[in-house]
Amino acid sequence: MTLPIHIWQSLSAEQQTGLLQRPAVADDKATRKDAQSIVAKVRANGDKALAELTQRLDQAKVTELRVGKAEVDSAILSLTDSQLAAIDLAIQNVHKFHERQLPVDIRVETMPGVVCERISHAIDSVGLYVPAGTAPLPSAAIMLAVPATIAGCRNTILCTPPRPDGSADPAVLVAASRAGVDEIYKVGGAQAIAAMAYGTESVPKVSKIFGPGNAWVTSAKSIVSADPDGAAIDMPAGPSEVLVVGDASASAEFVAADLLSQAEHGADSQVIFLTDSAALAAAVNDELASQIESLSRAAIARLALQNSRLIVVESIETAISISNRYAPEHLILQIEDPRTVLSGIRNAGSVFVGRWTPESVGDYCSGTNHVLPTYGYAKTYSGLGVDQFLRQMTIQELSREGLMQLGDAVISLAGLEGLDAHAAAVSRRLRMPS
Repeated sequence: MTLPIHIWQSLSAEQQTGLLQRPAVADDKATRKDAQSIVAKVRANGDKALAELTQRLDQAKVTELRVGKAEVDSAILSLTDSQLAAIDLAIQNVHKFHERQLPVDIRVETMPGVVCERISHAIDSVGLYVPAGTAPLPSAAIMLAVPATIAGCRNTILCTPPRPDGSADPAVLVAASRAGVDEIYKVGGAQAIAAMAYGTESVPKVSKIFGPGNAWVTSAKSIVSADPDGAAIDMPAGPSEVLVVGDASASAEFVAADLLSQAEHGADSQVIFLTDSAALAAAVNDELASQIESLSRAAIARLALQNSRLIVVESIETAISISNRYAPEHLILQIEDPRTVLSGIRNAGSVFVGRWTPESVGDYCSGTNHVLPTYGYAKTYSGLGVDQFLRQMTIQELSREGLMQLGDAVISLAGLEGLDAHAAAVSRRLRMPS
């Protein structure tokens, strides 16, 4: 299949806006209603609801939700040495990059006798969600578990959907256990989110939930995060997406491969190519038509390409401006001297620089995290890092001399706000003999 090639400068402002629209989230009201029903059932009936929902939605009968050591050991034996080595390499690189993200505690004496500090603590209990869907994602287990381990979270659990035979995907089990997950449960979808948010007889309640998922998972995360009795979440997450910027020096073969690597994620994924070369746009189109034929998930990629765009722009500067407006989850720069434009990139989840940096390396084992904001949320959210598994706390300590220096200002500001007790908490101390 080939895609229409759009000439950006020939479009009206309205047409340009329309061209950058993401695929609509499927029937959001119906999805949210379903998710609310699932969350309510799990909250009310615990493990019984999980068993019923798992059998109905995943066509799997699971008698024991928690994965035991025997199943993990069996999973290890089912993988080849090269597969185990790949998992270990990914864990090693992700750990190496993320351990440098640990914040440094600070201590500042803002004035003599007034000491302020900011320290970090790991969130005590976290829940990780690894989807299965049309493909298992052991890489997601690594991306979620490694920063949680580095942060020092005391309790880390992971939920993942069971297969029809009631087992969990072996690669997910191996990746999760080797990356530091304490407990793994065979439950998926919105019911898994509800179980982690509220707890059941088997699944412990957590304070914060991390991980991507389908529309029902995303909706359930939104529901539980709005409930004070539920759990916080990492970020809004939608269908996967990539935007590639290329000039005449780019490889049409590489560009098409990068576009298809995201298109195969799901029918609701979106890929966009921006170039200042009409000839390159045409060549990429030809490569898409050729390369898609050899893909095992060609049918899915074709559906995604229906929502995708090839756009010719006046200049690479224009392309960067459009990219900032779109705020892609993944941004690939296949241009001459790509680092010269990095300072102008404001909104992107993760950036891949140069022709030898496919998005696939970030998905698996370069070291960066692939849990990223989608659907334009890269304008306001960051990709997953160690900091999201931590909470910060400030400390202050004053000597009597320090309080004397601050006292008049505190009393004056409290008076401006009409808060007499605030002022009295200072003045009463200052009247007390040292």
